[in-house]
Amino acid sequence: MPKLGLALPVSSRSASELMRSLKDLIDDKEPAWPLVQQWIADASVDVDVLPTTPKTGGAALHAMQVTTRSPMGAIVYSSAGIIIDSGWLRVPGAGGHARFQRSLPEWNRGRSEGYLLVADDAVGGFFAINGGALGTDRGNIYYYAPDSLKWEPCELGYSDFLVWSMSGKLSEFAETLRWKGWQLEVKALNGDQSINFYPFLFAKGPPLKKRSRKVVSVTEQYELQLDMQRQLDAQ
Repeated sequence: MPKLGLALPVSSRSASELMRSLKDLIDDKEPAWPLVQQWIADASVDVDVLPTTPKTGGAALHAMQVTTRSPMGAIVYSSAGIIIDSGWLRVPGAGGHARFQRSLPEWNRGRSEGYLLVADDAVGGFFAINGGALGTDRGNIYYYAPDSLKWEPCELGYSDFLVWSMSGKLSEFAETLRWKGWQLEVKALNGDQSINFYPFLFAKGPPLKKRSRKVVSVTEQYELQLDMQRQLDAQ
């Protein structure tokens, strides 16, 4: 098993009354994008920033209702998504790119409750900001481990998580989920695909290299694992 400012709607007012305009969300005085770019420049693994358009980025930012003063808002507004360490980790942004269609708001719509999915890895691991459903440490990152089907605390905030993900610590974290030659298979994926193993990673079986592997959509992988978790919890 690997080791290692979320606001949820609480008002009774309508969503349209609470929505801030795009102009209010774009911070020209203290934008966080230069800081994110510095993290990328200092990264010890390869980091690929996929471009977006102002229209697409603006729509995603407005849907998220976070400002570009935050790293999350900056990524959503300034990129389609970020792909880290030979494609192992994917951080959704505005989406709409051939290599990364999912946007952060679209990916979470109807799929998360009490947490916000902010990144995922190539083998079905999902990172989320805890909004209260995962523990008492609201705002911290949790990892949904494909080899346990459990949410595990990472004791990191979103910004620290981004810096961590671009360091060699990601390789240490994912060591037990990688196999010899994983880079070739993972690099062939786009940001909306995942590798599904059989026997499943949480089940006993041969080494990862000898397990059957196929490419599925991230959506299919996420829903399959949650369904299996529900079945196991019901036993």
